[in-house]
Amino acid sequence: MLLEFIIALGLLILLHEAGHFLVGLLFKFHIEEFGVGYPPKLVRLFTRNGIDYTLNWIPFGGFVRFKGENDPQEANGFYAQNKWKRLAVMLAGPAMNILIGIVLFSIVFSNTGKALTDQVLVQYVEPNTPAAVAGLLVDDHILQLDGTPIDSMTTLSTLVQDNLGQQMDMLVERGGQQLTLHITPREEWPEDQGPLGIVMTNPIQPLTIPESIGNALDWTRYQGEQLIKLPSQLITGQVQTSEVRLLSPKGIYDVYAQVRTSEEASGVDQKTEFLDILWFFGIISVSLGFTNLLPIPALDGGRILFLIPELITGKRLPERFEGWVNTIGFTILIMIMMFVFVKDFISPVVLP
Repeated sequence: MLLEFIIALGLLILLHEAGHFLVGLLFKFHIEEFGVGYPPKLVRLFTRNGIDYTLNWIPFGGFVRFKGENDPQEANGFYAQNKWKRLAVMLAGPAMNILIGIVLFSIVFSNTGKALTDQVLVQYVEPNTPAAVAGLLVDDHILQLDGTPIDSMTTLSTLVQDNLGQQMDMLVERGGQQLTLHITPREEWPEDQGPLGIVMTNPIQPLTIPESIGNALDWTRYQGEQLIKLPSQLITGQVQTSEVRLLSPKGIYDVYAQVRTSEEASGVDQKTEFLDILWFFGIISVSLGFTNLLPIPALDGGRILFLIPELITGKRLPERFEGWVNTIGFTILIMIMMFVFVKDFISPVVLP
């Protein structure tokens, strides 16, 4: 489990760097090295068109090294290239992660379909319960309860809780026909059941490939919106700080391990387990993409932030100023990462 996690996360990081690399190649930037893993260098695999392709000792992720990337004065180096092309190269890494997430989400949606959350189906009926007495059956589509349309599981649960011990008229659709059943939610029930004695679910709508891609795009956009909204939600108190936690790779693995362990305990089939893994790493990939766009020094978003004045005025910020900001920002980022890493060891993430 740990090995597969390391390989998958490392691959997402490598593909991020491949995004920078491929767009750099497209615009004919001078690239000195594309490495798999992190230095020190283990072996040079081959050299093609002046680019060294290397395998490195730390078998995780990878990197691309552009000529003059750390020396703005170097002739024909990275900073000597067209500013819009540099922007495209900087955006390419995060864009690659977001694209991978969309692909993974599309695969999952095409295999699982989409849950219609505005419809409620009966998945299971407990014997000797109000639902069983009323004649409710598996796959019944609950349309109304006492005349109120049922547009979600929450709506149904709220209506039931507000009418414990009172007979209610439930309109259901069964086999293409509508039936009215009389049901009385019980006022006391076992801990593992509810007032009606049913298990609810949403019907699943099969999706075509284009529909799967559309849903994947919607979910990816939702992730980005949540990240953008988070700071203001924290400030306004809509989200409590106790509900938000930064995770190091160790923390992400803790979540992954708990998800996998839960699946194994519940006995899901291999296909479902595989699709859950794809969904998990789709979320991680999209998160990596959007997080790298944050205007933080040492991230792609920080480099883009320094490029914006040049895009507007045509002049670069002073190199000394950029260097100091990057150094200070990188130091703070490393300190935060160390703090998060230590916290994930001292207080491991536990899923609810």
